[in-house]
Amino acid sequence: MPTAEIITIGTELLLGETLDTNTRFIAQTLRGLGVDLYRTQTVGDNAGRIAEAVGAALQRADIVITTGGLGPTVDDPTRQAIADAAGVKLEFHPDLWEQIVARISRYGRAPTENQKRQAYIPKGAVIIENPVGTAPAFIVESPSVDVHVVITLPGVPREMETLLADAVVPYLQKRFNLHDIIKVRTLHVSGIGEGALDEQVGDLETLINPTVGLTAHSGIVDIRIAAKAGNATEAEPDDRQSGKRCAPPAG
Repeated sequence: MPTAEIITIGTELLLGETLDTNTRFIAQTLRGLGVDLYRTQTVGDNAGRIAEAVGAALQRADIVITTGGLGPTVDDPTRQAIADAAGVKLEFHPDLWEQIVARISRYGRAPTENQKRQAYIPKGAVIIENPVGTAPAFIVESPSVDVHVVITLPGVPREMETLLADAVVPYLQKRFNLHDIIKVRTLHVSGIGEGALDEQVGDLETLINPTVGLTAHSGIVDIRIAAKAGNATEAEPDDRQSGKRCAPPAG
């Protein structure tokens, strides 16, 4: 299975001014494709730090997905940062500019000169047209390791979700020949602390597939079971094994 990392971009995220919902949505989408997500991180609107984060992620993961920083303003540096990380120049696309102008004109407005920035894409990138916003997305395929890709999406949740579902998922399925899934089931346990529950199921937490983990909440401990398989049926537990371990704690 391929591995992935997510990088959300925006100083407003680091300042706590905006809630990051994109990471969760992308993570759940990748899970449904059977892609292993190893890391997520947030980087401010700084081209150097974004390029550094992307370059490091490409050393570890097959798929790097970024969101944010594709707007028309000076503090939207993602396009330049991705180009720097890939070692290429930005390239102006007149056809993209025409689409941006047409979309803005529908609202009775004239495009400003700075909005031209959104028509600049890293040289050689695969363009993803944005039918619900002005910022095109794009995919950079690493020339040095041909399976590595950087997928750069807008930060606006509605735009990101649309492009992810309509363009990115089909792309990943084809490029990485994805057929597996990761199915997650969560059991909610009350009346027992996390440490005591760990004593009962600790051996299961060392499994490779499915993976088992505990998460403590107020008055409840969750047991998370994540199974990788070729399809949803294969990921389901064997009925013959159900109920054999779930004895209630003594007392």
